[in-house]
Amino acid sequence: MSAPVNPRLSELAVGDVVATRTLEVDRARLVRYAGASGDFNPIHWNERFAREVGLPGVIAHGMWTMGAAVGVVTEWAGNPGAVVDYQTRFARPVPVPDPGAATAEVTATVGALDPDAGTARIDLTVVVEGQRVLAKAQAVVRLEA
Repeated sequence: MSAPVNPRLSELAVGDVVATRTLEVDRARLVRYAGASGDFNPIHWNERFAREVGLPGVIAHGMWTMGAAVGVVTEWAGNPGAVVDYQTRFARPVPVPDPGAATAEVTATVGALDPDAGTARIDLTVVVEGQRVLAKAQAVVRLEA
């Protein structure tokens, strides 16, 4: 992904793809995230436990997935403070293999423009193994006209 170029609201159109990124998460990253977030739920590190509760194996933290995805928008905007609202629903878990990593493809597209408010709604598509893992992922970004 290229560096932000101070995107301007007036230069955007609904349907513009403004950023894409491939994200990877492996078991080591899950351990680091658990330490930083305080979320030590065994479904994020214990294969046996995850399978016993009906999961396909260890899964990524939903909040890691959500945060990593919006990072695509903050990088494009050039300022994390430009994101004034962000919401999503978790559609599917992200299984994290061992060894290896899960790969998520993120696409950020302009979904709506509000010139009066000076904002753009950026819709995120987050796909792992051909399946959307976040549903209705939307960030509202305040931009210069």
